Amino acid sequence: MKNKHVKQIVMLALLSAVALPACQSLTPAQTAASTESAASQTGAVAAAATAPAAVTPVEYSDNDLYSDWKSANPNYIELSAKGASIKGTGAEVKDRTVTITAGGTYVLSGVWEQGQIVVNASKEDKVRIVLNGVQIHSKTSSAIQVMQADKTVITVQEGTANAVSDGTQYAAVDDSGEPNAAIFSKDDLTFNGSGTLTVQGNYNNGITSKDDLKITGGTIKVTAVDDGVQGKDLVAVKEGTLTIEAAGDGIKATNDTDASKGFVSIETGTFSIQAGKDGIQAETAVQVNGGTFTISSGGGSANAPAKAKEEMGGMRGAPAAAASTSAGTTAAAEETESGKAIKAGSLISIAGGTIQIDSADDAVHSNNSVTIAGGELSITSGDDGIHADASTVISGGKTVITKSYEGIEGSAVTISGGETQVTASDDGINVAGGADGSATNRPGQNSFSSTSSGNLLTITGGTVRVDSAGDGLDANGSIQMSGGTVYVSGPSANGNGALDYDGSFNYTGGLLAAAGSSGMAQAPSDQSTAYSTLMTYSQAQPAGTVVELKDKDGKVVASFTSEKSFQAIVLGSPDLQKDGTYAIYTGGAKTVEFTIANPTTWLNESGVTTARAGGPGRMGGGGSRVRPEAGTP
Repeated sequence: MKNKHVKQIVMLALLSAVALPACQSLTPAQTAASTESAASQTGAVAAAATAPAAVTPVEYSDNDLYSDWKSANPNYIELSAKGASIKGTGAEVKDRTVTITAGGTYVLSGVWEQGQIVVNASKEDKVRIVLNGVQIHSKTSSAIQVMQADKTVITVQEGTANAVSDGTQYAAVDDSGEPNAAIFSKDDLTFNGSGTLTVQGNYNNGITSKDDLKITGGTIKVTAVDDGVQGKDLVAVKEGTLTIEAAGDGIKATNDTDASKGFVSIETGTFSIQAGKDGIQAETAVQVNGGTFTISSGGGSANAPAKAKEEMGGMRGAPAAAASTSAGTTAAAEETESGKAIKAGSLISIAGGTIQIDSADDAVHSNNSVTIAGGELSITSGDDGIHADASTVISGGKTVITKSYEGIEGSAVTISGGETQVTASDDGINVAGGADGSATNRPGQNSFSSTSSGNLLTITGGTVRVDSAGDGLDANGSIQMSGGTVYVSGPSANGNGALDYDGSFNYTGGLLAAAGSSGMAQAPSDQSTAYSTLMTYSQAQPAGTVVELKDKDGKVVASFTSEKSFQAIVLGSPDLQKDGTYAIYTGGAKTVEFTIANPTTWLNESGVTTARAGGPGRMGGGGSRVRPEAGTP
C-alpha cells in the first residue's frame, strides 16, 4: 500500500513574469509614471533573460516525516566490543558487519568500533534505521552503507547523541569510486527525528545519496575532507539544524543530465556552513524559502585573490576579445577555484530566510538567473555580491552587500521592490560587463548571455543605495527607471561615473540622486519624461556635503548627502516641472538658480550649460556627458 504523500510544493518561479513594484511613498506623478512604463519594461526584461526550466515539486512522504517508530514492531540491534546482539529478524552479523536484508525498523544502540552497518534489501523495501544512542566507527569503509533499498530513513531519536565516522582509506571501492562517504546510499535517503548526529567523513564526503537526499529534522553536524552533504537528484531540507565543515562543498546536488533534477530546496532550518569551496551548490537550481544561514566559502572574502585595477583601455561597448579566447580555460579554472556561497547552473530563487555570507568568490551566483523576492541577505564577498549570466530580479526582501568587487551583475537586472544596499570596490550594479577590465581577464570571469541590445537595468520600485569606487549604475546597454528610490555615492576618480550607460537612460519616475566624479558624468537621456538635473562643480566637494534641490518657494524637492567626495551630481524627481524655477544649494548656500526647459538640465556654477553625445572611451549612442563650456544662466 502506497504512503499518503504530503506535497510540499517548492516550485521555482519562471522569470517570464516580472514582480509588481513594492509600495512606495511616492507622489501621484511617480505612481503614474511607474504604471505607464510597466508593460514595455516587462517585455524588455523577458527578451533579455533566458527563462530556466521549472523544477519538479518536492514531495515528502509519511515515511520522511514520521519518526515514532515504537509501534512499528521494531527489531533491536545492540552493538558492543563483543559483537552485535540482534533481537528480531531481517538482519545478520558477520565479523564486524551488520547487514540488513529486509524492510522494517531497526533500532541501533551501543558502540561499534571498526564496524559497519550495511543495508542490502530488495528494491521495493523501505528500511528505517533508528539511531538510539549509537556510535559506529569504520576503519575500512563507510560506517553506514546502503547498497540497495527503495528508501532508507535514518531517524535520530529524541534525546540521544549519536556519532558515525569512516576510515581515511577504504579497503574496496568500485570503478566509480563508491562508496565515498561516512554515510553512503545508492538509493533514496532521509534523515528525521530530533536527536543529534555527528558525522565525520575522513575519506571523502560526510553524507552522500546517489538519489534523493531529504532532511526533515534532527541536529546534524558533518565534518568532511571533501563535500559535507551531497545528493544526486536533490537535496531537500524541510526542517533541522545542520552544521557543516567541509574542505569541498558544503551542500551539493550533482545531477547534471536531467534539467528537472540536481537541485537544492530548503524550506526552513538552521544552517552553519564553512566550506573550502562552494557553500551550497546545485547543478540546476537552488530554492530557499526560509531558514537561518551562516555561510563561509573559499576561506571567506579575506581569502579572495587580488583583483587587477580597472583601466580605461579601449572603447566601451567594443567586443571583449580576451574573454572569448580564454573562456574555455577560465571555465575549467572556475570549477577548481570556485569559492561561491550559493551557486546554481540554472536558477537561484530566494523567497525568505536570514542569510549571512562571507565568500571568497561570488556570494550568490547562477549561470542563468537569480530571483530575490524576500528574506534578508547580508553579504561580504571577495568578488561579486550577486551574479547571474542572464537575469537578476529583486522584487522584495532586504539585501545588504557590505563588501564586493562588483555588487550586482546580470545581462538584465530588474529591481521592483525591497531594500538593496551595495558597497563595491568596482561597479555597484553592472549590466552585462561589456569590455571593461572589471568583468574580463580575471579568475572566474563572468559570462553573459545577451547582446548589447538586450542588456537592460530596470528599476520600477524599492530602495537602492550604492557606494562604489567604480561606476555606480553601469549598463553596457540601457537603463529604465520608472519608480523607486536610488541613491548613488559613486567614484571620486574621473575614470568612472556615478551613472554609466551605452544606449539610453529613460527616466520616467522615482527619486534619483547620483554623485560622483565629473570626468565621465552622465545623466538621463533626452527622451525621458521625468525631469532631472546634472550639476557639475569647478572643484570637488567633500564627503558629507548636503546638496539640495529647492523650488521657488524654498521647498526641498530632492536632496542627497554623498558618503565620498564628488564633483558632479544628478538629482531627479517627478515633482520637477517644465518651466519651473529651482535652485541648487550646496552645503546650505545657494549655488545656482535655473529654469527647467528640457528633460535634463545641465548646470555648472555659472548657470545652465549644454550636453554633448559620447565621451572619453565611449561609442556615442544615447549617452550624454557634461560639456564644460557654460551656456546662458
